[in-house]
Amino acid sequence: MPNIKSAAKRVLIIKKRTERNRRIKSTVRTAVRRFHEAMTVDNKEDAQVKLRRALVTIDKAVTKGVLHKNTAARQKSRLTKFFNKNIAG
Repeated sequence: MPNIKSAAKRVLIIKKRTERNRRIKSTVRTAVRRFHEAMTVDNKEDAQVKLRRALVTIDKAVTKGVLHKNTAARQKSRLTKFFNKNIAG
């Protein structure tokens, strides 16, 4: 328990930011999961829409400061590569 007023305020701010970050990360994971589920059904159009949605969600997480830009680039690259490999093959 913080003794200083500013430290107590920081605890509240950290708690609020942690909740926000958790919510954004959850949204990213859900979008990626939905894309993978669409890929298992072999519906090309639906999978493409879900891929686009996942990429946008990842980009938004970067702009909010939740994901590092290189992490996002790696995730987006892997998802796109997975889509292209399984649709073409």
